[in-house]
Amino acid sequence: MSRPLTIALGQQTGRPYESGRNRAVTLATARRAFARGADLVLLPELIVPGYMADRDALEGLAEEIDGPTVRGWAEVAQEAGGWIAGGFCERDADRLYNTAVLVGPGGVALHYRKLHPFREEKHAFAPGDLGLPVVRLPFGSVGMCVCYDLRFVETVRLLALGGAELILVPTAWVPGFDQQRRDERGLAPQAHGAMLQANLSQVWIACASQAATAKQPDLLGSSIVADPFGKLAAGPLPGDAPELELVEVDLDASVRARTRDPLVRPREDRRTDVYELRLSSSAAGDASTRSSERSASGTKPSATA
Repeated sequence: MSRPLTIALGQQTGRPYESGRNRAVTLATARRAFARGADLVLLPELIVPGYMADRDALEGLAEEIDGPTVRGWAEVAQEAGGWIAGGFCERDADRLYNTAVLVGPGGVALHYRKLHPFREEKHAFAPGDLGLPVVRLPFGSVGMCVCYDLRFVETVRLLALGGAELILVPTAWVPGFDQQRRDERGLAPQAHGAMLQANLSQVWIACASQAATAKQPDLLGSSIVADPFGKLAAGPLPGDAPELELVEVDLDASVRARTRDPLVRPREDRRTDVYELRLSSSAAGDASTRSSERSASGTKPSATA
């Protein structure tokens, strides 16, 4: 069996404070990707209003979940009959969140708030409070996290155990966790980590990062798609340039990857009598019921060892 899906990595750079310009870039990128045959377009973290952690500035730039960025993405997705995922600064009452959404022909299908703010982000954004939702779409089951969330191995594992076959990761990869910026292939350390986790949890992981510019030299680019065996299916994209790359993936590979040998079945081999990661409720949902909601309530995980 095969379940093909064409993913577009829309590596762009959001200019800080320029929400209108950045939004226009994302819409143009998505339209171009759909015209080339994409089913799903992945955009970077905080592409609107740009990657920054200035709380005072963000106060005037933050949007509600039904603000102009999400509405614009939803309109383009509906026009194309496709899906767009990306990150923006969300306002909810007096809190700001580093938020990512997945929108499709029916509106918002998945609403996620970054669980682990990184470095100075802690001064601007509240930690996410929507858990780790997984949504069942016509082509397969999708989860989402953002950038630094990948450094916590529980994130990908819980999404996988919740049924995700594809994990979408809007990112703005920067130095700070590792000393190395990129290896000889152009892979940032974060990309290596995504590849490893894709293999260990038998899921597709797609990461779209912001790229470096003269004004933001520490952005690393290196957007990738990793298959459920930990191999590169796309990327790494350049560290210092906008790029749009399309790749066709087979979501059924995430099922096949769970059996490496008749006696090697990683999910069945887990010693849950010794350790346990458990979901407090079912993580999977039906997109037809979620897309009309303002947000996907998702799953709030708890772990015991």
